[in-house]
Amino acid sequence: MTTDRVRLSAFVHGHVQGVGFRWWTRSRALELGLVGYASNQADGRVHVVAEGPRDTVAALLDALRSGETPGRVDLVVDSLESARGDLTGFLER
Repeated sequence: MTTDRVRLSAFVHGHVQGVGFRWWTRSRALELGLVGYASNQADGRVHVVAEGPRDTVAALLDALRSGETPGRVDLVVDSLESARGDLTGFLER
């Protein structure tokens, strides 16, 4: 198990606004013990930022791509970097 802490930035494309996607993402993240936020973007995407252990962050990313989300996810563009430690809780923005 890899426990180094990372920060995920994922832009989720598809029909993901107005369908409970941010709430669903927040619920999954809290179940996994992650901190961060899910934010609607003006162009219709949702930006998900999450920090925690690498394996746990990977589990959230897998959930975003699972096909079991509200709405319809067409594409998830993600990047990982070292955790910054500047987040608390998990918010819907």
